[in-house]
Amino acid sequence: MDGRRGDGRSAAGGYDAADEHRFLAGYDPNAFAPAAVTVDVVALTIRDGLPHVLLGRRARHPQRGRWTLPGGFVRARDGAAGPADPDLPDAALRVLTEKTPLPAEIHLEQLGTYGAIDRDPRMRVISVAYMVLAPDLPDPRTGRDTAEAAWVPWTALGYGEGADTGHELAFDHTRVLGDAVERARSKLEYTALATAFLPPAFTITELRGVYEAVWGRTLHAANFHRKILATPGFVEDTGELADRGGSGGGRRARLYRAGGAALLHPPLLRGTQ
Repeated sequence: MDGRRGDGRSAAGGYDAADEHRFLAGYDPNAFAPAAVTVDVVALTIRDGLPHVLLGRRARHPQRGRWTLPGGFVRARDGAAGPADPDLPDAALRVLTEKTPLPAEIHLEQLGTYGAIDRDPRMRVISVAYMVLAPDLPDPRTGRDTAEAAWVPWTALGYGEGADTGHELAFDHTRVLGDAVERARSKLEYTALATAFLPPAFTITELRGVYEAVWGRTLHAANFHRKILATPGFVEDTGELADRGGSGGGRRARLYRAGGAALLHPPLLRGTQ
């Protein structure tokens, strides 16, 4: 039984494609106030031992002259600007690659949705924010709406030791960035995502540097080394050594790669390291 009656219509309560077609033919999309959908991307990488965030200075109103996260309106249909975005993650990667080339492997996750009525003075704009973690990325390029683009250490945005607020962010991007900073810090406690900041082969010292940079505190080297190797699936020994020894000219360190574990058991809690 397919739930349809002898006259071609579905039984009571069943789906009726023809009836839905008639409904859509008479539907008025202007019956509700329109709202735009955008994506914003918090791209995090580590440069010179510090977490950096990709920002652009707006060249146009609104908020002209202020710094923003990479973002843009979701393309609902094919047009002069380019093809429609198949899905929201595609839109996020599109606006990010307009600013900087991306490696084959990055970590992309949805951070949150922001829809306060006054977050954009032009109209009701709902933004779906994403967070990207990647190894040291190249210098960014400007776009048609961007007067300047730069990797900015998050200490210049109010986070970490010696923080200040030298960059005034547009819209509600201060809130979005703050959510991303806390997400990244907590992710390093319970997941293996610290390796997303590193090349395919890395030393335990380099891995510790990621934790110290993101958490903003110095960790005990020997304790950290012991806990990393005791955490199942976190890292795997490549069997190779670093090209050079440490700064003191000592032995060359072993190289490791990500071990495939998604969650850490036990976790590396910030307050206990």
